[in-house]
Amino acid sequence: MTLSEELTWRGFANQWTYKSITDIDINKFTFYWGVDPSADSMTIGNLAAAMMVRHFIDHGQKAILLLGGATGMIGDPDGKSAERELLSTEQIAANKSAIAEQYKRVFAGKDFEIVDNYEWFKDISYLDFLRDVGKHVPMRTMLGREFVQSRLGEEGSGISYAEFSYSLIQGYDFLHLNREKGVSLQVCGADQWGNSIAGVDLIRRLTGNEAHVWSAPLIVNKDTGVKFGKSEEGAVWLDANKTSAYKFYQFWLNVGDESAGDLLKIYTLLPKDEIESILVSHQHEPGKRIAQITLADQVTSLVHGTEAMAVAKFATEVTFQNRRLDSVSEEEITTLMKELPSAHVNLKELERLTVTDIVVLLGLASSKREAREFIASGAIRINNEPVEANADLFPVAKLQAGAGLIRRGQKQFGIIKAA
Repeated sequence: MTLSEELTWRGFANQWTYKSITDIDINKFTFYWGVDPSADSMTIGNLAAAMMVRHFIDHGQKAILLLGGATGMIGDPDGKSAERELLSTEQIAANKSAIAEQYKRVFAGKDFEIVDNYEWFKDISYLDFLRDVGKHVPMRTMLGREFVQSRLGEEGSGISYAEFSYSLIQGYDFLHLNREKGVSLQVCGADQWGNSIAGVDLIRRLTGNEAHVWSAPLIVNKDTGVKFGKSEEGAVWLDANKTSAYKFYQFWLNVGDESAGDLLKIYTLLPKDEIESILVSHQHEPGKRIAQITLADQVTSLVHGTEAMAVAKFATEVTFQNRRLDSVSEEEITTLMKELPSAHVNLKELERLTVTDIVVLLGLASSKREAREFIASGAIRINNEPVEANADLFPVAKLQAGAGLIRRGQKQFGIIKAA
């Protein structure tokens, strides 16, 4: 497939400034994509755009990966109903470092260059920026931006001059990279189209060069009809300290059948014929969840590595396929305890604790009252055996290999180990 065919088939074609979509196939070029360090990790929303970038690279295009050290000091107002809280310079520096490491993992083995826009903004004076950039940007264009209109309207919260100027800063990034690195294309998500176009206009006005933007569409969860990318607990992060490899794996395993095919195209690098074969097998035996398992294996391996994926897969087998804990090794139980909420408790102490105590200890309930309600409703199981509604002391006899897998409902787990 050509690049345009690949991007279209995988669902990465939303808007572009080229006259024809196939213009992107004609020449080799340098492009850039960036992330603001508003957090110390990227999310799976960022990962979708990163996967698009991988395909540009695999088709022979040169990639510049930008860290928004300067733009991150302001914060992108697009899509925000209120002013962002400013981060400290120390936090921004830490976030940049963390995201740079994630760039290196996601793009491992590929040719790319990482740049930080703070490096070219730190020495620009305010007057120089107004003369060299602000002079060439019509107010009508800036006031016409959707986020400006929504924030200045009757129901809006208002907007600061700093956030109002954000698109100028991002536009200058494109101009600088065009001049210094020969960058002629910015790739982005649909929500960044306006900011990216600002750069195209600036390049045309100041250099006469032709520059372009390519955006990917918003990913919608077909099962819910809302923006894809969040679990019940909020954002799904690439950092294992924020979203564990186990929870990350579970997220992909739990996507619905309606979305699985699209997500395989977006979030994996599997070729077209293999994905189509997987989807045929999935349609024949949907109960085996072949598409979801492949998706979970592939994306978790990409983000966390094959070893972490294997551990997450093992933990999934124990928690959801009812494997007995006395059928696994002590080392595997230790591994499981790293992935799930867990606690070591002295055996004699455990004999004195109630089921309610253990449920709260593992964070499966926020209070003893809530824990008792879960127990009374039959929501709590120990090693896949139901807990009696009037249960008091923890049933030590139900332990397997000295361990108890505590389940609340269908998806919440914890593990207790007698010491």
